Amino acid sequence: METPGDIDVYPVSSSSTSGSGSSASRFGVQFPSLSLFQSPLSVILEYSGIIPSAPTVPESESPVLGASAGHIQTESPYSEVRNGGSSEEVSIRIIGSSEAGSGVNMGDGGGQIGCDDLMDIAAESDDLLLEAASTSSANVMDSADSSRDSGYQRYDLQRVGRWIEQILPFSLLLLVVFIRQHLQGFFVTIWIAAVMFKSNDILRKQTALKGERKNSVLVSISVVFIVYVVGVYWWYRNDGALYPLLMLPPKAIPPFWHAIFMIMLNDIMARQAAMSVKCLLLIYYKNSRGHNFRRQGQMLTLVEYTMLLYRALLPAPVWYRFFLNKDYGSLFSSLTTGLYLTFKLTSVVEKVRSFLAAVKALSHKEVHYGSYATKEQVNAAGDLCAICQEKMHSPILLQCKHIFCEECVSEWFERERTCPLCRALVRPADLQSFGDGSTSLFFQLF
Repeated sequence: METPGDIDVYPVSSSSTSGSGSSASRFGVQFPSLSLFQSPLSVILEYSGIIPSAPTVPESESPVLGASAGHIQTESPYSEVRNGGSSEEVSIRIIGSSEAGSGVNMGDGGGQIGCDDLMDIAAESDDLLLEAASTSSANVMDSADSSRDSGYQRYDLQRVGRWIEQILPFSLLLLVVFIRQHLQGFFVTIWIAAVMFKSNDILRKQTALKGERKNSVLVSISVVFIVYVVGVYWWYRNDGALYPLLMLPPKAIPPFWHAIFMIMLNDIMARQAAMSVKCLLLIYYKNSRGHNFRRQGQMLTLVEYTMLLYRALLPAPVWYRFFLNKDYGSLFSSLTTGLYLTFKLTSVVEKVRSFLAAVKALSHKEVHYGSYATKEQVNAAGDLCAICQEKMHSPILLQCKHIFCEECVSEWFERERTCPLCRALVRPADLQSFGDGSTSLFFQLF
């Protein structure tokens, strides 16, 4: 009788292995840079992990028998018995019904097993084998389904990536043509936006100087801002950009991109004019300390929220004239205009609430995050501010019983809401403060 151990798989020679390996290394070189140029979006998606990369099987783990797989050697469990490696022998004797009680003797001192026991053991082993086979087949099916789904998803994402790669050059070409058609508008928008960002930085630095500010510098900055705004509007005096400043719709229906440019121009110029007003406030509160410093922050905040409300209303006349176009039909134009005014009303209500909150904070003379400390409380605390390490000016007693200068703690609460010492929540999250002289840089297009 031939046992499974009689079947051997002999190894392949090393010469063939080295030959095929050298050929694979010679012709299997991949260039990732070429794939990046051919399909940049797919490479970026695979690198970022959105698309799983295709699994590559290394040569050392190839399942194919050959040069790169090395050699496979199978060993039979009967090899030791066949080769004489073990001195023990196994003998099985089938007994009849008369000898069923005596059993089968296995080995020298082994136990006795009857035929019924052998049948039971065989049945149990068959059941275990069937259960294991069903479990493994279920696992294989689940893994196959999941791998199939992931393969479909990867294929769909790759198709989308290839489609974007195909239309990307044409989209860039159209963008270049569009910029060329509106070259002046693009350059003017970039220029006035850059000037606004730089002006915001200048104003914040002047606000941080406090008593070291110079009136001549602030007056010069304010005059330059005003002249700049007047010059820009004089340049576009024939484009109807001044009508929305007075909440009047333009005379003619503006094209879409012209309406966008007009709204952005008015939005940026309104903030530039507000910066000149803030410079005048800094001149007035130049030597501010204590109570006056807090009033300076409240005034700057009020100016900013007033400008936010005004900027929210600036696009309304332009879009009102744009949507109220009788060429689309009276019913359609009336419907679109009514919807726009409804949406605009919901956004303006929020700006009105913020403006009223800023006015209310300015009208309150009390400090909403504490109260003025008495002399006994200051003497008990040591009459030394923990922030500026100097003698206290207009000391403020916080709700956590810590005392600071009003100027120091007001500047602290421009950025924080907790006590500088114990980190207890003192200032509620109410209104965003613009006491540092900053200006909101978000564009109001609609």
